[in-house]
Amino acid sequence: MFAALSPQFRSLGNAQNIMDAAAVLAVVTCGITFVLMMGSIDLSSAGVMGASALTVSLLVANNRNDNDLGLLGIAVAVLLGCAFGCLSGLALVLLKVPSFMATLGVSAIGLGVATLMFAGVQPNITDAMLKGWAIDRFLGLSYLTWIAVACILVGWLIQRYTRLGRYAYAIGGAEEVLALSGVKVKPYKVAVFALAGAFYGLGGVMVTSQLGAGLVQAGNGYDFSAITAAVVGGTLLTGGRGGVLHSAVGVLLVMVLTNGLVQVGVSPYWQGGVEGLIVVAAVAAAVIPQRRRNQVVK
Repeated sequence: MFAALSPQFRSLGNAQNIMDAAAVLAVVTCGITFVLMMGSIDLSSAGVMGASALTVSLLVANNRNDNDLGLLGIAVAVLLGCAFGCLSGLALVLLKVPSFMATLGVSAIGLGVATLMFAGVQPNITDAMLKGWAIDRFLGLSYLTWIAVACILVGWLIQRYTRLGRYAYAIGGAEEVLALSGVKVKPYKVAVFALAGAFYGLGGVMVTSQLGAGLVQAGNGYDFSAITAAVVGGTLLTGGRGGVLHSAVGVLLVMVLTNGLVQVGVSPYWQGGVEGLIVVAAVAAAVIPQRRRNQVVK
C-alpha cells in the first residue's frame, strides 16, 4: 500500500534509510527477546543505555577529559550494561521481585548513574572510529546497520545452539518441568538478563555514535519500542515461543510502518493511533493458535 501511494517509499535510498534507522532498535530488541522467551519483562533498557552512553563518551576521546581508550572504552560500556542486567536477574531470583519491577528499578539506578556522570556538562566524542560507525558506509549501509546484523546473527546462534538459548525457551514454556528434570533454573535466568544487558549497553554505544555525544536520555522509548517489535514479530509475552529472527522481522515491520506513514503524509497526530491499531491487530493474529489453550489472559 505504501509503495503504491508513494514512489519515494519504494526507492532504494528509502530502503537503506529504513535499515539504518532500525539498527539500534534491532540490537535492543535482540536482548529483550531472550527475556520475553522466558516469560519475563525487561524495562531496564532506557537506564542501561543511558549509563553505557555516558560511560563510553567519557572513556573514548572526548571534550571532557584526556581519555582515549578506543575499543576498550566500548567494551567497558558493554560490560557495564551486562552488570546492570545481572543485577536485574539477581533481584528476580534472590529477592523474588517481579521482573518488571526489578528491571524498572535497575533502569532508575542506571539513569541516576548516568546523571552523575553527566555532571551538567555534555561530553562530546571526538573518537574518529566511534563517530565513523554512524557515518561510514559499506555496501550502501552504515556500519551501525552491519553491527545490528551481526548482533542478530549472534543472538540466533545463542538461541539455536547453546544451552542458554534452549533453556530460555524451556523456562518460558514450562519452568516447573525444567526444574523437576534437574536443571538449576536460577543461574540461567540471571545469565539471560546479563546477556540482555550487554545488548542494551551496545545499543547505548550505538546511540552515542549517532549523536556524537553522551546523553542521559540515550535510551528513551527503546524499552517499549523493543517489546512492541518483538511481540509484533511473534515472540509472545507469555514466553516459550518466538525468537531473535522473529523479533528482527518485527523491528522491520515497525520501522517500515513508521517510515511509510511519513512518506504518504499521515499527520504525526494520527501516526501513533494508526501504529497502535496495527500492533494490536498483529498481536491478536499472533495468539490465534493459542486461544483454545490459553483460556485465561492475564
